[in-house]
Amino acid sequence: MRKAIFPGTFDPFTLGHLDILKRSLSLFDQITVGVGRNNQKKTMFSEDERIEFIKNCFKDESRVKVMSYQGLTIDFCKKVGANFIVRGIRNNGDFEFEKAIARTNRKLSKIETVFLLTSAKTSFISSSIVRELILNNGDYKVLVPDSVIIN
Repeated sequence: MRKAIFPGTFDPFTLGHLDILKRSLSLFDQITVGVGRNNQKKTMFSEDERIEFIKNCFKDESRVKVMSYQGLTIDFCKKVGANFIVRGIRNNGDFEFEKAIARTNRKLSKIETVFLLTSAKTSFISSSIVRELILNNGDYKVLVPDSVIIN
């Protein structure tokens, strides 16, 4: 069985994340979305809210699991039995940043990272842009799945 993780903060989960996750389902038998817990990062949404946003998107897809984790991503991979990490790439900056992490992970664990280019229609979306729209009463709903509900 080919298992992968898709790690991130997902604050919040966007249409870009959704696109990468849906497309990665054609490559892997099971994908665990790892909602990273980083105490040094101030998030807009609670860990439980972020997990629910994603679970609700994939409630009919048994091959997608959603869990939180803290610490090294490669340790999380080992915990869930994944040999692959999925990462979305929007631009050259993303690639350079992710490439260094992927090489380090490979050196330390033999876990491979698979890069998927974002689609042209979602390549401009980032969680930080969505948060800014939410804070300023902008129309964020065009950038997130329907499961991202702001109260």
